[in-house]
Amino acid sequence: MKTLNTLLSRPWIWSWLAALATFALTVIVTGGASTFGLAQATLTFAAFSVLVGLGQMLVITLGPGNVDLSVPATITLSGTLALKFMDTEPSLILPGLLIALGIGLLVGIGNYGLIKLLRIPPIIATLSMSFLIQSLAIWSNRGLRIKPPDALATFSTGSIAGIPNMAILALVVSLVVWWLLDRSICGRWISAIGQSPFAARMAGIPVDGTRFFTYVICAVLAALCGYLLASFSGGAALNMGAEYLLMSIAVVVIGGSAVAGGNSNVPGIWGASLFMFLVVSMLNTYGFGAGLRLVLTGLIIIVVIIAASRKTADR
Repeated sequence: MKTLNTLLSRPWIWSWLAALATFALTVIVTGGASTFGLAQATLTFAAFSVLVGLGQMLVITLGPGNVDLSVPATITLSGTLALKFMDTEPSLILPGLLIALGIGLLVGIGNYGLIKLLRIPPIIATLSMSFLIQSLAIWSNRGLRIKPPDALATFSTGSIAGIPNMAILALVVSLVVWWLLDRSICGRWISAIGQSPFAARMAGIPVDGTRFFTYVICAVLAALCGYLLASFSGGAALNMGAEYLLMSIAVVVIGGSAVAGGNSNVPGIWGASLFMFLVVSMLNTYGFGAGLRLVLTGLIIIVVIIAASRKTADR
């Protein structure tokens, strides 16, 4: 009983329970048809949400007001320019990846540059940067949908022992982020800043450098997601990152990370990402449109925030 109570006290367990319950309900509704296919699809599409969710989680952990709204535009620009550069040439897969990551690096630098130099709130700075990035993506795309190299497309849609390659890659990135947060000095700095920026400065923590590093990592992970998503879907589209604005925030909140900052939760990102895809999949099964899915996502976030606020107040 004590072990069960300890497990239920973990913030991430609820997102996993919700994902398992939704998966079971979907299997029951479909009569058990294509259960393995549903599991593979869930792991694959959740992997993209995990990548952007991890980056957004790092930023949100910095404390109130910290959020990166440039994630969707970064996904679009990195995917577009990387595929345009590779032009279906297999020998350019690695340089294409470096270009995508370089775009993420520049976006992260630009985001924090606006925040620090102009002294404007992150939500305004990253939204402004988002408009600039999206405009560049539109100019560079010009309606073209260039296909990825065959080898890259095969990798992004393939699997090992039934486990999608995208899920394996997202798991590796998750382990790196978990190590960063729980085992490195930088991770302790991020959490300390989220709990109290003033106290962190007084303790000698390089607040500005840590925030800069965090915004860069968030943008780089979004760029990696764009590179992989464009390869997986067979080409880059101008709206390919649109759904990941709300999604990147939703998986952080639902996954149990503190909205007020100072506390992150890597396992919860996975549970929330799986849950969100399964909810969308179930709604699609019943023929509901994108509008209702967005409304439901917003309602879920509101409920989770209210529940988290009450739990904090009770303590």
